[in-house]
Amino acid sequence: MVDKEFIRKQYFSKGVSIRELSRMHKMSRKTIRKFLVDSSIPQYTRHISRPKPVTGAYCPVILSWLKKDLEAPKKQRHTAKRIYDRLVIEYDFQGAESTIRALVRELRREIDPAPRAFIPLSTEPGEQGQVDWGEATVRIGGENRKVFLFCMRLRYSGAPYVRAFPNTKQESFLAGHRYGFEFFGGIPKECLYDNLSSAVSKVLKGPKRVENPWFCSLKGHYLFESQFCGVAKGNEKGSVENLVGFVRRNALVPVPEVPDLETLNDHLEEWCLVRRGKRWNEEQKHLNPLPSIPFDCAITAQLRVSPTSLIRYDGNMYSVPVGHEREIVTVCARRDSETEDFSKKGKTLSSWESQEQAKPILL
Repeated sequence: MVDKEFIRKQYFSKGVSIRELSRMHKMSRKTIRKFLVDSSIPQYTRHISRPKPVTGAYCPVILSWLKKDLEAPKKQRHTAKRIYDRLVIEYDFQGAESTIRALVRELRREIDPAPRAFIPLSTEPGEQGQVDWGEATVRIGGENRKVFLFCMRLRYSGAPYVRAFPNTKQESFLAGHRYGFEFFGGIPKECLYDNLSSAVSKVLKGPKRVENPWFCSLKGHYLFESQFCGVAKGNEKGSVENLVGFVRRNALVPVPEVPDLETLNDHLEEWCLVRRGKRWNEEQKHLNPLPSIPFDCAITAQLRVSPTSLIRYDGNMYSVPVGHEREIVTVCARRDSETEDFSKKGKTLSSWESQEQAKPILL
């Protein structure tokens, strides 16, 4: 750049000829003329692709894999690491993994050259909560058990709430909201979900949804609105998506050993309390107040008793007292008490502990 500045000053200020400048600086007259036309810093532009002696033979193979990925589910597409592993195993590739990563990055730009832009989303205090389910393994009573994590996160402050359930049934989904709202001491104006069946009965065109009746009842009780992600667009609720992985890696490592699910939930609640974030106090002031009566997180159904005094519900056969054969009775499944009650005209006929696995007959 110093030569360019000096050359331009010599030519324009002192009248030194191009031929003389070429001789003084040992540059071609063509280069001198370029300096005189443009005063900006020289930019290097590669016009011919650099040869790829190590990866050149593998480019068609990798390109074919990446093109096939366009038709595969997004979560089952090749990563650069997986491509490298396949090349080593199937083609005896001897190069470095970093070389393949750079090549994959370049080939992906050829397949999809248009850059994708994302708009960061922000919310006002108390405006939005995000809800999702996750899974984890814990030791309960000396046995490894899979539990399902109901995760709720306030978007503005990032305050989390996590509760473990034995399943993701409708009553668990409803109870998760109740416990979450009571934990926060208030209700956000809206909650964001993916299209899980506990909230959505049918996905219509665009943002329209036919919502689950039990979910509508919950919304009517707590007076909040619902918003839903696009189909297969869970990234739109990235705040709670991150929470699912974060709680597994931090609150549940090493694998907890607890006597029962309630002890595990006490641990999770304490973990959530210390992670409310700096903006929690501000957001708490803007949450809508809780109703005076909590929501009854019970699912009811009308079922007919068989001639053998049995009722089939949720994959299990339950017995009721003799004398009610072929009658219609009401079953009420509760998550808070973990019971399934059978009644007729308000009178309880039998009550059973909720079963997580199907059993032949419960007498």
